[in-house]
Amino acid sequence: MRKLFLLSTSSFVLRTLVRLGMPGLFLMSALDSSFLVLPFGNDLLLIALVSSNRESLIWIAYVLVSAAGSVLGVFVIDLLMRKAGEKGLERFVKPKKIERLKQKLENKLGITVFVATVAPPPFPFTPVIMTASALQCSRKKLIGAVFVGRIIRYTAEAILALYFGRQVIAYLNSDVVSYVVYALVALAVVLSTFSLIRWLKRS
Repeated sequence: MRKLFLLSTSSFVLRTLVRLGMPGLFLMSALDSSFLVLPFGNDLLLIALVSSNRESLIWIAYVLVSAAGSVLGVFVIDLLMRKAGEKGLERFVKPKKIERLKQKLENKLGITVFVATVAPPPFPFTPVIMTASALQCSRKKLIGAVFVGRIIRYTAEAILALYFGRQVIAYLNSDVVSYVVYALVALAVVLSTFSLIRWLKRS
């Protein structure tokens, strides 16, 4: 009974996210790039949507919507961390990591942010964005690097989904992926709750 419940719940979650389409994709990408923790959530949703609509060019819209949502999430972080400054940053990022990031951001802001945006977890995307904002780095360069990086990352994922769409759909309908999706959703809820509580306490 427990296995059937887990499978039905995870399958329902995945189907619901896919049915939301672009609005769900935009919301998830915004959350994924903000303080909330959604490991690979937006990537999986993008791949699922592109794989389900392989006969049209709508995948381009999916990529743009994902990138736009990511920019929104980063903008929220930027607004908060610019006010918090470097002292406020120390509440969220370890001093040693701040020093390492500071050197990179001062000399190569665009490249550092771009790499953080393209690289998948566990690469520290959020700490890089928070540090750049707290140090008052150029907002235009920050947002621009995020947008370009996300476009490249999501385009690559969309193209893979187009070429391997049938295999992707088969995997998405398998029990293994159902368990993975369920685990990711549970992990996202736990980590996001912890992240919000920590942010509220430290603020």
